[in-house]
Amino acid sequence: MLSKKNKEALFNPLSKDNPVLVQILGICSTLAVTVSLEPAIVMGISVIAVLAFSNVIISFIRNTIPTTIRIIVQLVVVAALVIVVQQFLVAFDYEVSKQLSVFIGLIITNCILMGRLEAFALNNKPWPSFLDGIGNGLGYMIILVIVAFFRELLGSGTVLGFQVIPQWCYEHGYENNGLMILPPMALITVACIIWVHRARNKELQEA
Repeated sequence: MLSKKNKEALFNPLSKDNPVLVQILGICSTLAVTVSLEPAIVMGISVIAVLAFSNVIISFIRNTIPTTIRIIVQLVVVAALVIVVQQFLVAFDYEVSKQLSVFIGLIITNCILMGRLEAFALNNKPWPSFLDGIGNGLGYMIILVIVAFFRELLGSGTVLGFQVIPQWCYEHGYENNGLMILPPMALITVACIIWVHRARNKELQEA
């Protein structure tokens, strides 16, 4: 079930081949949905679900898809799954679905999805493709959660909406950093994570 190749497909995207840190994919949504932790977690889970199941579906039908229309077929599969996820969120977590707004729909254009469908699902069997989807989705979600954690903590003083910084800190002059909830700080936070990641993985550094 978990051969060496399957383990690499599942675990490499968590760090060594992370889609955000190494391949620099999915940056737009990483910047857009990380003001607070809850929508970042929901977005991450949504991408995992869409990526894993779209990989499996495309892998199952890979030998029947005409090369000339493969991108269209992939988009149709991803769009159908995104609609299912979107309706599920509206039904069970309407407030978060409003916070995520159009960004759930924009999963369709997420470069990570199209990249994995093209690079992996079209060339591998369903089980490895499923693991690849889970791994890349988790790798993406990890970065979302890290960025959202620091932005919400430093920008609002909360984590998952719960007050973390004690009131006495505010009484003694502490103030939330309003810059952290602005889009540029998301980019700076991601850049810092990439810097730390590459410092710890020398093989990723350019010669």
